[in-house]
Amino acid sequence: MDAVPDVAPIAEVTRGGHVESIHFGAVAVVNAQGDLLYHAGDPYFLTFTRSTLKPFQALPFLRDGGLAHFGFGSRELALMCASHSGEEMHTSIVQGMLAKAGCDEHHLRCGSHVPSHYAVAGKQPPPDAAFNQLHNNCSGKHAGFLAYCVQHGLQLDSYIDPLHPLQQAIRREVSLIAGLAETDLKRGIDGCSAPNYAMPLARLAYAYARLAQGGKDSYYGSMTGELFGAMTAHPELVSGTGRFDLAFMQAAPGDWVAKGGAEGVQAIGIRSTGLGIALKVADGNARALYPAALSVMRQLGLLPSIGGTPLAAWVEPHITNLRSVRTGEVRAIINLVKA
Repeated sequence: MDAVPDVAPIAEVTRGGHVESIHFGAVAVVNAQGDLLYHAGDPYFLTFTRSTLKPFQALPFLRDGGLAHFGFGSRELALMCASHSGEEMHTSIVQGMLAKAGCDEHHLRCGSHVPSHYAVAGKQPPPDAAFNQLHNNCSGKHAGFLAYCVQHGLQLDSYIDPLHPLQQAIRREVSLIAGLAETDLKRGIDGCSAPNYAMPLARLAYAYARLAQGGKDSYYGSMTGELFGAMTAHPELVSGTGRFDLAFMQAAPGDWVAKGGAEGVQAIGIRSTGLGIALKVADGNARALYPAALSVMRQLGLLPSIGGTPLAAWVEPHITNLRSVRTGEVRAIINLVKA
């Protein structure tokens, strides 16, 4: 059994002006050389990367010239990195990706769920609504997986098997960009059924510091630059309307890249300062994640003013009841410590 990590208080939830709950977690801030600069809690908290892994799962496709092979552009690449909301702007691009690869929706192995844009907007889907795998938030990533397999003549029906050549190539790339041995990656199965990996939080931060540096990385050359460029040029495709990652990347266009993951994981890369930041909420509750992330940015001097920016609503999110009465808020209480 894994040891219980050292965690720090990162956010409190109030009711009637009194603290009702406290969320704990960990943060790691590193530079592009992988040096730990600041932390809260255990910066080496073993963390399943979940959807923060997506940009790096696209690396084998980029390395082998997949974009040019299929005529994909930055929009398709952004969808490969996305946890999208299942809006029409997302599903139409994914459908086009599949068509260019000679595939269709039934080739996907990600499963189907109600698109998250309904929950974000506080709405219920129409009673007669029908959804398929295109609406899965990971369908862009899976479309990229299938395209890689078509390009290389690999089996399509088993592309999510950990022993499939695609997944082996992804494992190699993930270990390299995180600066780890492949044996140090702890494997699990993600919500979309693809393999996912746990790594120390500081290594995830390092991977995002490298991502943000783009073409400056001597090993990856233009590949990380292409990923960073696609994500920051099309943040609405990487996430969706009303989502934190969209607001975060809009706050500093072309400088900040952000990708969240399930179970309270957030990764951030800052091009101008060469920093990578990774956060994990210990109990997996995302309501603590966004105020904590913005507090980290403030403490690093990267966010002197939030008022009037797309991020204002995320500083102290309101909690409301079923009658939309405000009952409290979520407040960051995280304190960074210099390493």
